[in-house]
Amino acid sequence: MSLPVSVAGRAVRWRRRVAGGDLNEAWRLELAGGAVAFVKTRGAAAPGEYAAEARGLRWLAAPGALRTPQVIEAGEGWLALAWVEPGTLSAAGEEELGRGLAATHAAGADGFGAGAPLRFGALALPNEPHESFAAFYAENRLAPLLPRAGLSRAGRTAVERVIARIDELAGPPEPPARVHGDLWSGNVLAGADGRPWLIDPVAHGGHREVDLAMLELFGAPGPRVLPAYREAAPLADRWEERIPLWQLFPLLVHATLFGGGYGGRVETVAGELVRRAG
Repeated sequence: MSLPVSVAGRAVRWRRRVAGGDLNEAWRLELAGGAVAFVKTRGAAAPGEYAAEARGLRWLAAPGALRTPQVIEAGEGWLALAWVEPGTLSAAGEEELGRGLAATHAAGADGFGAGAPLRFGALALPNEPHESFAAFYAENRLAPLLPRAGLSRAGRTAVERVIARIDELAGPPEPPARVHGDLWSGNVLAGADGRPWLIDPVAHGGHREVDLAMLELFGAPGPRVLPAYREAAPLADRWEERIPLWQLFPLLVHATLFGGGYGGRVETVAGELVRRAG
């Protein structure tokens, strides 16, 4: 853990530990002058890791469709953001999230990937650009996790078969979207006004269906999100059938980082994808 003694030139007056996810420690800091900051930190953070997250927050906010917390300062080993007072996502906030996510995706990216490695804590994955998202997903997302996820032989074989058939499973080509990259419901922060904020991104050029599939994996943030998204930006035919394919990657990440029953879920999902493909 590496907490700063000052943030953007303002001394830290007091600090309190708050909830902040599985991989980082999170703190509420009061700064000289009365400003309040949220600071996340991890002792083993890679050089430049939090600076990359800060760039991702600004990149997602640039289209003006969804809010991200203001970056105060990114240090080596910590990231300070403006404090957002939490609340509960309202019905209007759910719809704002759906429409805003559609507009953010539509803002696009230069290609599939981002150059710098994609990081989930200590886990780093290649992020080099590819011409097609199918190849990017197979080579930069699924294949690198196979040796690390602790899968059974059957589970590994099932994922290898998915990779071999990725072109037919991935659906019609789409242009690179501006994606959050880790958009489970816990990374949608509801403000005190009931409106959404995006937090904790691993932003890059990707496929918009991946963000949507991730929103459904651990419980969607509300029933109005997807209808609002589809009204603003219709999805390609048979997108529902591809949800398990896109959820395979976060399940592999969880199997790698946390073990438990995630390896079994990977095997089940990959096996069903292979059976469905025939």
